[in-house]
Amino acid sequence: MEQYEPDRLSPAQVAAMRRSVRNGRAAMTRRSLLRASTGGALALGGLGALSACGIPAAGKSQGGVSADDHSAKEKVVNFSNWPEYIDVDDSGKNHPTLDAFGRRTGITVKYTEDINDNDEFFGKIQPQLAAGQDTGRDLIVVTDWLAARMIRLGYVQKLDASHLPHAFANLSDQFRSPDWDPGRAYSYPWQGISTVVAFNKKALDGVEVKSVSDLLDNPALKGRVGLLTEMRDTVGMTMLDMGKDPAKFTDDDYDAVIARLQKAVDKGQIRRFTGNDYTSDLSKGDLAACVAWAGDIVQLQADNPDVSYVIPDSGYMTSTDNMLIPNKARHKTNAERLIDYYYEPEPAAQLAAYINYVSPVADVKPYLAKIDKSAADNPLILPDKAMQAKSHAFRSLSSKEETAYQQKFAKLTGA
Repeated sequence: MEQYEPDRLSPAQVAAMRRSVRNGRAAMTRRSLLRASTGGALALGGLGALSACGIPAAGKSQGGVSADDHSAKEKVVNFSNWPEYIDVDDSGKNHPTLDAFGRRTGITVKYTEDINDNDEFFGKIQPQLAAGQDTGRDLIVVTDWLAARMIRLGYVQKLDASHLPHAFANLSDQFRSPDWDPGRAYSYPWQGISTVVAFNKKALDGVEVKSVSDLLDNPALKGRVGLLTEMRDTVGMTMLDMGKDPAKFTDDDYDAVIARLQKAVDKGQIRRFTGNDYTSDLSKGDLAACVAWAGDIVQLQADNPDVSYVIPDSGYMTSTDNMLIPNKARHKTNAERLIDYYYEPEPAAQLAAYINYVSPVADVKPYLAKIDKSAADNPLILPDKAMQAKSHAFRSLSSKEETAYQQKFAKLTGA
């Protein structure tokens, strides 16, 4: 594993992050609705600071710097997560799964919704991690590409497998061994995020959409197609459509994808590149079809029966938001107990029923069915084995690749 590589954000990366703050998963989903209104200014300030200097590694340690574990005497876990990304009771003030964990274990979870954007959050905790200091957090949730960076830099602790029996046993095969954390030594998924092809049946008016090729090439859809501003999703879905593997692609493969997308842009096929703001256009029919996030589609379908989706025969992209324990966390064992708790089927089902993202917990279906049968039967929340077999993850990128690829994608999207 490559570790302690200094990272410097290029102008293209900064532009991509700003796009994400304005339009990406930072914009409108249940997890990120509040993030869109509260995180923008902070995120841009954080990005400016990050782009001005290189990101140092965590001293000369060999990764995973622990502190004295105070879990036995201090029955607490300081847990940082995204807004609107956990179950809430009818009062809007309590989190039933966290409350149940506390009653069972005697551990109080101090839950803070202070992750408004991956890069803004990293900019906030990175100086402490680089200095070998406690961030004040025992457990954090970040998206897979940032989790990969933090592992590479040696900023997170290796997990104790003996504290994670449910997590080890119940993790879905789909998420078990990403290339950036083989065997999940440092992380476990909080939730999965699937990228699919969505459409408005009324707006299609009989036009068939089954693939990314249909989006890019069918003249009947000219000017009514949306693609995502998230590079890994749009490029990954197009790469699959071209018969290439997002887990193993080369520079030439990437360039071929960009060229194909550019052709579609040049002929006016693409209405625009969007973040979650595509949801309104799709629901109204201004977009006939688009690349979309499954969690959005679940929520749109509840209000609009014309919205539907397809999993292309070529496959679909998947990513994860992940739980990690930062260096110097005071309550590592307590944090591991909380991770393991969310891999028990009952709390996992409660969480999935409320937030509608992909549950990473295998065999949760009968428990979810007791709460919400329609959710349990929805493959966008619980992918069946056939759907899981079609899932693909974007491989981890070096700093050099990240810079080059984002520059090319930014030019394509006009960012």
